Amino acid sequence: MSRLCFFTHAGCCVSPSSVTMSWRRTAGLWSRTYRCPEATRSFRRDQSSSVGRAPGTDTDDKPGLRAIDLARKIQQERAKPRVEESQMSPQQKRVTELKRFSLQLQNVHPNVLAKHLHRSVLYQDKHVVVINKPYGVPVRDDTGVTSIASVLPVLSKMMDGMKLKSDSQLLPCLHLEKDVTGTLLLARNEAVVEQMLVLNRRKQVQKNYWVITVGVPVPSEGLIDIPVIEREITGPQPHYKMALSPLYKMNEVGDGVTKIRSHRQAQPAVTKYRVLDSSSGCSLVELHPLTEVKHQLRVHMAYALGCPILGDHKYSHWSKLAPQRLPERVLRKLGLEQSKIRHLPLHVHARQLTLQEGSQSDINVSSHLPKYFTQNLNRLQMTRPDKNNE
Repeated sequence: MSRLCFFTHAGCCVSPSSVTMSWRRTAGLWSRTYRCPEATRSFRRDQSSSVGRAPGTDTDDKPGLRAIDLARKIQQERAKPRVEESQMSPQQKRVTELKRFSLQLQNVHPNVLAKHLHRSVLYQDKHVVVINKPYGVPVRDDTGVTSIASVLPVLSKMMDGMKLKSDSQLLPCLHLEKDVTGTLLLARNEAVVEQMLVLNRRKQVQKNYWVITVGVPVPSEGLIDIPVIEREITGPQPHYKMALSPLYKMNEVGDGVTKIRSHRQAQPAVTKYRVLDSSSGCSLVELHPLTEVKHQLRVHMAYALGCPILGDHKYSHWSKLAPQRLPERVLRKLGLEQSKIRHLPLHVHARQLTLQEGSQSDINVSSHLPKYFTQNLNRLQMTRPDKNNE
C-alpha cells in the first residue's frame, strides 16, 4: 500500500512525484537528501524580495524609499516651479511674484526676521535706531504672529555683537501700519521712548510718505483739513472703517459753505500733499501728516481728493469689502488682470524721518523704496525726483 505525502514550503504544496532523492557520503556515513525544485525556487524568490527591508517589518509592506530616490524626488520638486514659471504668461508671472513677495516675511522664524532687520538698519546712535520696516510685518501683535516688537531682543543682541552679558534693548517708539514700509523709529530704553513721544507731541518729529495714487489730485499741492471718524458700514458685509467728518457743508443755494457742529467722536486730521509726478492716470504723491489718526492718509486720499492709494482695497469702496477696481489703462501698464488685483500690495512708504532735538543737530533719515514700489513706478512711467541720489 502506497502512502501519499506532501512537502510544504513557504505556504505552497508539492506532490512526491516532483521530489528527487540523492545519496551523499559524509565522514564515512551515507545520508539521503530530498530536493524539491518548486520549493527551492519559491525560497529564492522570498529571499530576493526581502532584500532592503528593515528587520521586523511586515513582509506584505512595500519596500521603503531609498535615500537616492528621496534626493531625486526633492530635486524634481525644486525644479518643477521653474518649469511652470517658464510656461506662465506675463500676467501670471506678475501675480506669482506679488504672492511670493507678500508672504516672504510673514510667519517666518524670529531669527530670520531679526537678521533681515539687522541688514536694514538706516541709522543708530546711543539713543535711537532707525530701521527700514519691511512690508506685511506688524510692529506689534498680540495674536502670536511674528512682529517687529517680538524680535527686538534678538536684534538688540545682534547689534551688540552677540555678547552673552548685554543690557542693551530696543523698543518701538512710533507706529507704522502692517502694510506700510519705510523708516521706523526704535528707542534704546524707556526714557528715550518718553522723550520721543514728547517730541512727537510738540511736532518735532517730521514724517514724509510717498504713495502712488489712482488718479491725479487737483490741485497738485494743498492742505487737507478734515476730521476723521470711525463708522459702521451695514449691509451684506457689516464692517467698520474710517470716514470723513467735515466741519462745513454746501448751503442750499450751492454758492457757499456753512459751518456745522463737529461730531464729538471725530478726530482732527490734517495732511499736506504735493504731486511729484503723474502718468498713465496715476500719480506719485508726497504726503506730510500734521496729525496722527488711524488710516488718515488713506482716507484723505480716497475720500477727500478722490484718488485712492494703489493697492488700498479697503478704502477704494465705501459700502463693500472688495478688491480695488482699476481702469483698463492702469491694468495694462501694471501687467495685471482685474481678477488678480487682490494680490496688489498697498503702495505707502514712510520715505523720510526727521527728529528736531532743539540744541542738538537734527537727525534726518531716508529709506529706499521697496522693489515692488519701484517696479510699478517704472511700469507707470513715472520718475522719482531723487532717482539719481540712490
